[in-house]
Amino acid sequence: MKLTKKLSIIAFSVTTTLISTAVITNTSNTATQAAELVKNGSFELDPLVDPNNPNVTNPNITDWTKSGDPMDISGIRISNFPQHDSGNQGLSLSGFIDLSYISQTLSTQPGQQYELSYHLASIDEAPDLDNQFQTFVGGNKIFDQKDISFQPYTPYKFNFTADASSTELKFGNWDKYGFLYLDNVSVKPVPEPSTIGGIAIAGLLGVWLKKKKAIS
Repeated sequence: MKLTKKLSIIAFSVTTTLISTAVITNTSNTATQAAELVKNGSFELDPLVDPNNPNVTNPNITDWTKSGDPMDISGIRISNFPQHDSGNQGLSLSGFIDLSYISQTLSTQPGQQYELSYHLASIDEAPDLDNQFQTFVGGNKIFDQKDISFQPYTPYKFNFTADASSTELKFGNWDKYGFLYLDNVSVKPVPEPSTIGGIAIAGLLGVWLKKKKAIS
């Protein structure tokens, strides 16, 4: 776990994206399309104990609930390794024996499609490679990967359709030898096709009216 490797996580980014699709339903409206459902998804609300010492991290995570064995939960802490240009902090994930979890209950609309996105990094390399990261939405496991080797903050995206007025978002993790890092967790409604078309038409109409006014 060299500091240079940790710093490289901040400095670089890749464009690998995982997408899980679902059926789009017409239950959204313009006012809610850009609404962010996740609170403190960038993990910036809790100050570091010592910003100059990455080993003195903060175990408090506002708006999130931690669960699992106390020994493993202790590895979930605020760190000063954020995704590049996205703030000053991220969430470091580690563990010793088994999976621990961090979760948040979101207010959702049944039948509405949402996009979940986050950035995940790893500083692990073989032969010291023994980790796991899981993603759950509404109790359904939508992502589960073991032995994630060294990678800078990498974007992941999934679409899901809510089936209740509240939906639990939960991440499971453990890392025996090093750390995984999580940052910029976001859940937003997906605009329905008719709304997207309406926005495009309105934009073109605005351009046309502007040109017409200039000519007259």
